[in-house]
Amino acid sequence: MKIEVKTTAPYTVTVERGAIDRAGSIVQGLKKPGTKLMLISDSNVMPLYGQRVEDSLKAAGFPVFRFTFPAGEENKQLSTIMDMYQALAENGFTRTDMVVTLGGGVTGDMGGFAAATFLRGMDFVQIPTSLVSQADASVGGKTGVDLPFGKNLVGAFHQPSAVITDSDALSTLPRRYFNDGLGEVIKHGCIADPVLFQALEQGAALDDLEQVVGRSIAIKRDFVEADTRDTGRRMILNFGHTCGHALEKLHGFRGLSHGEAVGIGMVLACRAGEKLGLTQPGTGERIAGVLGQYGLPVKPEFRMEEIVEATALDKKSDGESLRFIFIKTIGESFIQPISRAELLAALR
Repeated sequence: MKIEVKTTAPYTVTVERGAIDRAGSIVQGLKKPGTKLMLISDSNVMPLYGQRVEDSLKAAGFPVFRFTFPAGEENKQLSTIMDMYQALAENGFTRTDMVVTLGGGVTGDMGGFAAATFLRGMDFVQIPTSLVSQADASVGGKTGVDLPFGKNLVGAFHQPSAVITDSDALSTLPRRYFNDGLGEVIKHGCIADPVLFQALEQGAALDDLEQVVGRSIAIKRDFVEADTRDTGRRMILNFGHTCGHALEKLHGFRGLSHGEAVGIGMVLACRAGEKLGLTQPGTGERIAGVLGQYGLPVKPEFRMEEIVEATALDKKSDGESLRFIFIKTIGESFIQPISRAELLAALR
């Protein structure tokens, strides 16, 4: 399956089993053989798939260099980016060379940010290996790192030259991390696709992972094409993320994964929406039921006051007001400004 993403720099997302071993031929369509490639991955994924990707790229005529960083959201910081810059500089990379990211959302975000900023920008290809990165993070051109006071506060929009998605890679994911990715898939159903949501609700969606990933990518593609710079309609993709990012911050970016946090955030958004008369009653309970079915938490461990306070540096914030994402019902979503005081009152 191939999905075209028509941004200012169009690219193709290849979704197929065994795609990792075709990385070389795909990159051949983008760069001349002899172009230097920096393969960036973390300490979990590089040992699993690094050699296969490297062999495919070398067979296509590309010199391959490696950069491996310690796995974990806690390493998604500027000091790791500095190490990437050093590896690129020491190996003589130029603007015409390319970065290849291999791994989950953290790897794609950081490798993409290094590519966006080294020498003021070089091309990069994403090879996502987690469900959250395949279904969501690898498409759309958002790159960046965390700061101590908030998630993804430094970054750049930089579209990949291609995305290579191999559903076979999901077989090596621990169950918790697979379920974590389902948080974003469930979100896509909530905001735009009641049929996908119902399939997840009935437990039938995972019978064909390639189709589920492809449908999620197509949903995100539609939002990205309509709003490349994330200033309007694309913000709907952040359903559950305002409270979700706040929870990740309160947990110190440890213990609670991104998909788990977003799942709780979706339930809280529905809870607030139902209280305000914006969301159909029972929607939050329905979403909580699907999350629970896939082993995802539905209740926060912090007080509502702490969660709302932690939204202060949210990127959708306008002073005391938030551009908050609500859903009217499953599949129908909208953006509504709300003050933090109003949000807190609705969540209590």
